[in-house]
Amino acid sequence: MHNNSYDHYILFQLLDSVSLLIYSFHVRKSLSVAVISKNEAANLPRALESVHWADEIVVVDSGSTDATLEIARKAGARVFEEPWMGYAQQKNLAIALSNSDWILSLDADEEVSAELAGEIQRLLAGEPAYCAYRIPRRNHFLGKALHHGGYWPDLKLRLFRAGAARFEDRLVHETMKADGPTGRLSAPLLHHCYPTMDEYIEHMNRYSAEAAQMQVKKGRMSRSLPAFLWNVLLNPVAAFSYKYIVRMGFLDGREGLLMHLNHSVYVHWKFVKAWRMGKSGE
Repeated sequence: MHNNSYDHYILFQLLDSVSLLIYSFHVRKSLSVAVISKNEAANLPRALESVHWADEIVVVDSGSTDATLEIARKAGARVFEEPWMGYAQQKNLAIALSNSDWILSLDADEEVSAELAGEIQRLLAGEPAYCAYRIPRRNHFLGKALHHGGYWPDLKLRLFRAGAARFEDRLVHETMKADGPTGRLSAPLLHHCYPTMDEYIEHMNRYSAEAAQMQVKKGRMSRSLPAFLWNVLLNPVAAFSYKYIVRMGFLDGREGLLMHLNHSVYVHWKFVKAWRMGKSGE
């Protein structure tokens, strides 16, 4: 009897060890959400509420003068104040300050849909097959979701294992690169990008100035007359025609027309500003 009891004890100990080992391999991966901000009081509450279930929220702010910092701290975020270094560097800093196994890079004007939140949580509860995942982003213009013209599904690499991805160092339109093969999620990330025309124009004015600097670095300053005509006239027309007609942006109604028409104006501004920068540097 004594030997049988001892054998049972050893068996139970072994089973406990096996159970712990299995659990360790299937324990849920922790998630940090990395956000950058500046005067985002209108957007930040929605963004942070959509990821309240995450293990950690990191907000890197670059000089907000509104209630952004108060909102972030009230939501339980770890807040860091750093001077502006450019979109890519600022986002990479927020990523570097994150402590979890996995990271979700989120813009302040974005929102994780309930479907996407569930999909991410199920993914991290198991063993993800990839080191990074692209997420379809649903862009909204003047309050309407755009489904055509290249604005859907607008896949963005945003979810990744810590250390497996980072943003390329560009002034504007920064993109993320992963160290290995990437997967794709199906639920949408909601992008409330331009709720008003005033905000759209302000953003495009700022983005076109930064994009112009990139053109200058590439030597695309429209010095010759043919280059000037192509960049400031034909290039915007081509951009509008491709997105609005070929990619059927017209199916998004009046909002689609306004979005693509004004995007072509942004392309025009970008090359005009690059040309002016080139002339001032001569």
